[in-house]
Amino acid sequence: MAERRSADQTGSTDEGNMSVREAGRKGGKTTRARYGAEFFQEIGAKGGKAVSERYSNEHFREIGRKGGRRVAELIARAKGMDERASGADQERE
Repeated sequence: MAERRSADQTGSTDEGNMSVREAGRKGGKTTRARYGAEFFQEIGAKGGKAVSERYSNEHFREIGRKGGRRVAELIARAKGMDERASGADQERE
């Protein structure tokens, strides 16, 4: 019985050797070539409008507060790491 193989546009017959990231990149490039970069702007705007109609302003405020708190935590952690690193450097001297 013959083995079925499909070739992609480059002529490669390796099936199953593409990561999800590579497949997404390839699909995005193909879509951009077919419809143009403006297509992504249009669908992004359409999606943004749909989300803003679905959720209240309070929802977006809460997301912003959570994001702001997370950024503040990350900044504080980074500053602590810097202080520990500079303290270790001073001990060596």
